[in-house]
Amino acid sequence: MRAWTLAACSELRDDFQNFRLYRIKQLSVMKHTFTDAPGRALVNFFQHMACERGKEMISRCEWVGVNHAEYIAYHDTEWGVPMHDDRCLFEFLILEGAQAGLSWSTILKKRENYRKAFDDFDVQKIARYDEKKVAALLADAGIVRNRLKVAAAVKNAQAFLAVQQEFGSFDVYVWGFVDGAPIKNAWATLKDIPAKTAQSDAMSKDLMRRGFKFVGSTICYAFMQAVGMVNDHTVECFRYHAGQR
Repeated sequence: MRAWTLAACSELRDDFQNFRLYRIKQLSVMKHTFTDAPGRALVNFFQHMACERGKEMISRCEWVGVNHAEYIAYHDTEWGVPMHDDRCLFEFLILEGAQAGLSWSTILKKRENYRKAFDDFDVQKIARYDEKKVAALLADAGIVRNRLKVAAAVKNAQAFLAVQQEFGSFDVYVWGFVDGAPIKNAWATLKDIPAKTAQSDAMSKDLMRRGFKFVGSTICYAFMQAVGMVNDHTVECFRYHAGQR
């Protein structure tokens, strides 16, 4: 009986962490499988907590972990919100390139370090980085110390300035790939979301033509998702309708 009790408690604890409301009824049934008072009391406790937590439950995109505070904050306040500030657009262009081959959580954890190391993504300053500055960046454990990615940040800053000169702002240029307005998709699950689209293909091709680095179509689509050029929150996510403003 003790082994079964521990196993059941482990399952209940997992259910509580994931806020699975459909388990609440199962808890009521499971309660009757316990013959000892402590076991029944423990089930009652988890059932009560699951109900209380259910009142506060928010439906989010599947990629957001319930125990990942940084992901939750990023998803709830930034991801998919239309962005038009050139400094912020440049920041995401560099961060998405830095992510290549890594997880976004890795970059998110290093984000503040990137801001410090790259002069708060001041494109004018980064475009003038010399070998001494690049060497300092490669010695900075707070960022991804990849020579090609660091060099790309400098090259991209220079290309970014050229785009600003031609179009007046990078915002005008990059949003032109979606005709100036967010594309609102209607994905049911995470697996439905594509890794790239015709728009990201076009964006990637043109950026490369202009001398940008680490701007493959998949990276460009991740950028488009992040800055709200596309709304890829799944339809059940509470941000699906709130994301466009």
